[in-house]
Amino acid sequence: MSMLENSRRLVVKVGSSTLTHATGALNLRRIGSLVRVLSDFKNAGKEIVLVSSGAVSAGVAKVGGIHPETVAEKQAMAAIGQSELMKLYDQLFSAYGHTVAQILLTRDVLDNPHRRELAENTFESLLARGCVPVVNENDPVSTDELTKFGGNDILSAYVATVCHADVLINLSDVEGLYDSDPRKNPEAKLISRVDAITEEMLSAAGGAGTSRGTGGMIAKLTAADISTGEGIPMFIMNGHDPEILYRLMDGEKVGTYFAVEKK
Repeated sequence: MSMLENSRRLVVKVGSSTLTHATGALNLRRIGSLVRVLSDFKNAGKEIVLVSSGAVSAGVAKVGGIHPETVAEKQAMAAIGQSELMKLYDQLFSAYGHTVAQILLTRDVLDNPHRRELAENTFESLLARGCVPVVNENDPVSTDELTKFGGNDILSAYVATVCHADVLINLSDVEGLYDSDPRKNPEAKLISRVDAITEEMLSAAGGAGTSRGTGGMIAKLTAADISTGEGIPMFIMNGHDPEILYRLMDGEKVGTYFAVEKK
């Protein structure tokens, strides 16, 4: 029996590079597949929280593909695209009988004990009612280090702690953590399990993986450090085919598993 099968509350993060085509437009086929798999997990009794990027890309596609250059333009595209993204998730999840709810967060919400408690209560109430919270950073109003998480990799780790999740799954455009950069070294080997995040791992991690993403491996390692530090294991795996989640559910070793450090 796999660890995922024993886990009830799952936080699943999916990045822009996974949700979009190389053109920057939303990859409808992949999003549809992701929603179908998560809906199936819901039908099996799992509680699902989805941390989803893609608002800026959806906004750009909506207004005709103009590439935003300034912070204000990116915030405007996020404001336009977030409603488009939620409309799509609502349509797709509704087809399987599930209700979505939008939650937009800024870092200062979770840094304030009272506001964090309110956020925890909101998540608990939504999950108790069988909803799928769809979470994103509140990009239109996040502008500085006090309000920004620094990308949805890190946001997902904080969401996992706020939700008291059993596991965090990071669907990315890479197979997992390698012992060196696979884009530069064809002999790089996938690390299937990490029991402790070392300084060597952090120093070897590069920048953003693609032009459509804001994270990269350093952000994912930071997220894993946050998550496992709160007792929540994390997986990194390639989200190109969302049905990989079934393989994980069946106990197959896929991606990289970040174990909770033993005290």
